Parts: sequence; C-alpha cells; structure tokens
Amino acid sequence: MLDTLIHIAVLLVVPPLLPGVIAKTKAWFAGRDGPPLLQPYYDIAKCLRRGWVVSETTTWIFLAGPIITLAATLLAGLMVPLGRADAPIAFTGDLILFAYLFGLARFFTTSAALDTGSAFEGMGAAREVTFACLSEPALFFAFLVLAKISGAFSLTPMLHAPAAAFSAGIAAPLILILIGLFIVLLAETCRIPVDDPNTHLELTMIHEAMVLDHSGPLFGIILYAAAMKMLVLGTLVLQVLVPFLPGREVLRGPLFLVLLVALAGVIGVVESVMARLKMRHVPYLLVGALLFCGFGFILLIR
Repeated sequence: MLDTLIHIAVLLVVPPLLPGVIAKTKAWFAGRDGPPLLQPYYDIAKCLRRGWVVSETTTWIFLAGPIITLAATLLAGLMVPLGRADAPIAFTGDLILFAYLFGLARFFTTSAALDTGSAFEGMGAAREVTFACLSEPALFFAFLVLAKISGAFSLTPMLHAPAAAFSAGIAAPLILILIGLFIVLLAETCRIPVDDPNTHLELTMIHEAMVLDHSGPLFGIILYAAAMKMLVLGTLVLQVLVPFLPGREVLRGPLFLVLLVALAGVIGVVESVMARLKMRHVPYLLVGALLFCGFGFILLIR
C-alpha cells in the first residue's frame, strides 16, 4: 500500500519538474539564468485559475480531449514501475493496454484539434498521427525484446528483468532498444529534433499546432498531461538503462527520481546542441528508431 501511495504521489507531483529542468539546462547552455526551476508548476496553476474561451463551432469533443488525454496518461503511468517497486496495476498483457492508452490520448487530442475546424490544427493533427505510425511499432519491438528477456507479458516483470538477468548476451539488444526508446521519447513528447514546444510558427509545429484554440484550465491540463507523458516514457528508458549503471540495485530505489531529473537534463542537452529537423526528415529519424528496436529483437532471437 505504501509503495502504491508513493507511486501515485510521484506520478502526480513530479511531472512538471521535468520541463523545468529541460528549460534550465537550455538556459545554462545559452549563458542565461532562464526561468525558475518550478516555472511549469506556476504556469499550470495560472492556467487553472483563468477562464477559457470556446469557439461556437466546437462540440463536446473539444472539451473532452484534454481531460481524456490526462486520464489515459495517468492510467498508463500506473502500469509502469517506478524504481524497484511493482506498478499499482499489473496483469498479463498490460503492455498492449499501455500502448493503446497513449493511442486513445492521441485520438482525442487530434479529434479535439479537428473539432475546431482550423486548418493549422488539422495540419498538426495529420502530422501527429502520421509520425505515430512509426513510433508505435518501435515501442512494440522494444516490448518484444523485454518480453523475450523476462519470459513475461506484463510491464512490471518485463522492466525489472534487464537488471535482474543482465548478461553479455542481452547487452547489445538492450543498447539498441535504449536508443530506439529515447528517440520515441523525443518524438512522443514533441521535443527537438522532432518538434519544438516553444515554437509559434504554425507551419513547422506538430503538437503545439493542435492546441492553438485551447485556453485556461484546458490548456493547463494539456501542459500537465504532456509533462506526465514525459515522466512515463522516461521511466521506460531508465528501466532499460539501469542495468548498465554501477550500483544498479541502489539506483532502482529512492535515487530513481534523480535519474529522472538527469534524463530531463540529457534532453535539455540534446535540444541545446542540435536544431529541429526539417519536417520531411522526421520520418527518417523515426524509421531509425524502428530499425534499432527491430534489430534488437532479431539479435535476441537469432
């Protein structure tokens, strides 16, 4: 029960910290002080206090999109173990539900964008679902590698297996899916080089183009859900990375949160040293993630 309460508390409280770490890292690279580390918390709280403006052309889908997205992301987060403890929700085949909870969130996000009738939001929605066709297979190939290593089809034993049964024979497949999952993390959370969450040029936006008409509490929920998605997918990356770290059994405990913050710093470094890719090059990056995860699975079963 205590592990479950801690899991829920981390899942609810920590997510906005990660974008703050990314912003602070980018500011440090640019030689600036940057916004406060807790600025995302202030931004979300400010949005929740404001009123909202809703177009007369929209339906209930526009209002339900952010709420269902947050609910789906929260439920997915309850299926991923944070550190050594088991996830609050675990059953055989939960990896399928996990992946398609993000699919459900994407469906309602894009539906809410299309509901506005805006050409720019429709363009962002089209890009989102197009790139998802490449990132989702990469995620499933990574799951196949973890399922083969663990002999289970539940996320908790799958993600605990690499550290428990680490050997030279599984090192190469784990490295390959680690690279693939990191690319998927950047794509699914709309970070550079796939997308820039700070851009305001509609022709080059993906995620931000879909939420142009949201305001007030709805926009605050979108910001919160995006940060939570980063935490959940970042946890997948870290569970694969942990076997390669010294003192991995210790790091799977309380210091797991430190690893999450460090991962956010790494994302900030990536965004500081490279520019966003041209839109036509983004599919090549995602195909690369798919190939990394696919070859990882081939190496494991050869």
